[in-house]
Amino acid sequence: MGTVKIGRLLVVGIGLIGGSLALALKAAGACREVIGVARRQRTCEQALELGVVDRAVTDLGAILPQLEPGDVVFIAVPTLAVEQVFVALREGLPAGVTVTDGASVKGNVVAAAEKVWGGVPEFLVPGHPIAGSEKSGVSAARDDLYAAHRIILTPLENTGSEHLRRIVEMWQATGAEVLSMPVREHDEVLAATSHLPHVIAYGLVDTLAHDAENENIFRYAAGGFRDFTRIASSDPVMWRDIMLANREAILRAIDLYSTNLASLRGAIAAGDGEHLMGIFTRAKAARDHFTKMLARRAYTENMQAQEVTYIAQPGGKVSGKLRVPGDKSMSHRSIMLGSLADGITEVEGFLEGEDALATLQAFRDMGVVIEGPVDGRVVIHGVGPRGLKAPPGPLYLGNSGTSMRLLAGLLAGQDFDVTLTGDESLSKRPMNRVAEPLRQMGAEIETGPEGRPPLLIKGGRKLRGIDYRLPMASAQVKSCVLLAGLYAEGETSTVEPAPTRDHTERMLAGFGYQVQRDGARATLRGGGGLTGTKIDVPADISSATFFMVAAAISPGSDVLLEHVGINPTRDGAIHILRLMGADIELLNPREVGGEPVADIRVRYAPLKGIRIPEEQVPLAIDEFPALFIAAACAEGETVLTGAEELRVKESDRIQAMADGLRILGIGAEPTADGIVIRGAGEGAVFGGGTVDSLGDHRIAMSFAVASLRASDTIRILHCANVATSFPNFAELAGKAGLRLQVV
Repeated sequence: MGTVKIGRLLVVGIGLIGGSLALALKAAGACREVIGVARRQRTCEQALELGVVDRAVTDLGAILPQLEPGDVVFIAVPTLAVEQVFVALREGLPAGVTVTDGASVKGNVVAAAEKVWGGVPEFLVPGHPIAGSEKSGVSAARDDLYAAHRIILTPLENTGSEHLRRIVEMWQATGAEVLSMPVREHDEVLAATSHLPHVIAYGLVDTLAHDAENENIFRYAAGGFRDFTRIASSDPVMWRDIMLANREAILRAIDLYSTNLASLRGAIAAGDGEHLMGIFTRAKAARDHFTKMLARRAYTENMQAQEVTYIAQPGGKVSGKLRVPGDKSMSHRSIMLGSLADGITEVEGFLEGEDALATLQAFRDMGVVIEGPVDGRVVIHGVGPRGLKAPPGPLYLGNSGTSMRLLAGLLAGQDFDVTLTGDESLSKRPMNRVAEPLRQMGAEIETGPEGRPPLLIKGGRKLRGIDYRLPMASAQVKSCVLLAGLYAEGETSTVEPAPTRDHTERMLAGFGYQVQRDGARATLRGGGGLTGTKIDVPADISSATFFMVAAAISPGSDVLLEHVGINPTRDGAIHILRLMGADIELLNPREVGGEPVADIRVRYAPLKGIRIPEEQVPLAIDEFPALFIAAACAEGETVLTGAEELRVKESDRIQAMADGLRILGIGAEPTADGIVIRGAGEGAVFGGGTVDSLGDHRIAMSFAVASLRASDTIRILHCANVATSFPNFAELAGKAGLRLQVV
């Protein structure tokens, strides 16, 4: 038996919803007694026979005086009948009893309470269990109906905290997830996601039932028809009441659907395949992320809500041929520029990680037809520089700083307002570094507190070209300014203090847009056009670095990393590892779509500590967490300076890595702009222990690599965000020889 959460449960309306709550609480031992109230004596007898209730009556008023503080009344009657129950409760409800309900329209419940009591009483906790069945009535009740389902509570400002706590614990005892939502928002969301589908299902079945050929229609209907129209078997009385109670919100949802349906009909009539593809690709993407869309995430929920732990067993070596996922920076830019181009852009090797998918979804939300990704292939139907449309709501960019900073530049020149938001991690990252130069160009941008997200970008502003000297070496800031320059009058130039990745400049040229490059300066003139093209995205050197380090530190290792991008603005990790003594060979160098590519062979060799040249820092800024692992395995001291940018990544990577290294027994002293690591040399370098990655994908993968030279198990917490850049890391690591378990 479980712990008692409430005293008695009084269920008013012993059907599927109320009966299932009763059975679940009885099974969990979460209440002392269940009393049922029904209109018909036969229902009471049936509920007793089935063991749904301990007592059952037909007179609510007669049972109310027996209730005590701590008891709960659950109203499970049709929406329009709730007011009648409230009238009975007003006459005889004892103090200290909590009242809640399961009606689908919370605005109607609140209005009924205000009418009966003159205001919503503090003991009322409006709620809505999101669960149901084709069957109705007490005989359909079951104790697992709410397990792993959502319960939405809509408490008001004056709802008593003790009453709310009691209802939350009651529903949690059934195995449900309890969420909270404002009343109005609940009714709007449910109108679109529950009430409208029922309208469509009832209407479709009713339409086909009047068809002269209906016998054959229903006889030969496929599974999809059966699954969709299942909800038309729901209780007609309940749904009549819902339609009337939530009429205004449902009508708005029907009007929106009718408009889109007319658009779809027009595309079919006109034979407009591209318009149809746009509807179908957007719908597929939305359906694939359905539960996350309900949480008002355009593309993904906060990934840190998903607990993933790596358990890395010590020892091993890496070997074989590996192809890591496509370059993340190029994947982002291929979607952005392909969307702004005229014509079709075909992309191969697209990284299907969370960050790049956030960019893809953002452009779908702005009306771009994008097919895929399927096995790394994406087809983008470009709309031209002025073809983007206002998105239906804020663009949610997950954990992707690249998406937010580059989109800020690109959207500063559009005609519509747009808000850019992200998850908890992205919402802490600095955005003034892009907002300030954009304001100098004439953009109007509002940031959150301390220059952090969300970003509100006002449309219709006239941009002018500027000559911008970057205060820090940042490819994201440089790219943001250049993308805004596409929409600016005159020339836009950037001058960077040290070389950074130049994918934007190279890819613009690949789309036929002229970019002049002269040393640290990049210049373009606004008002030009882009032409759709084909892009082959090479493997990401940032992802390859984990396996480069793995082979460099583990005796007996020999790995070949295929088709890796070795852009000279990105190859700092190769140079730094070579300076440390790593055995790295570049094979079959070639150029693909304007980007240098090679196969990289790495064999084990003893490493030595070095002072990392500052000119290499911007060329390896994302690879340093992995390079810190190499430094820990080197003989002697490694010193990094000039890397303050690492403190404002997905986490403070300097501090996070120093903390993790210390936990595993390595001497690591963080500084304002770098770190000093005292390498342990040969043998088992790392001890065992538990390291917190702080939700930073690169820290998680780096400590997984450390296990190759560990003496005991390393547990790495909060690894879900590895999906942002390297969705198949654990699988590929196991194939290569790491002993990595995902929990």
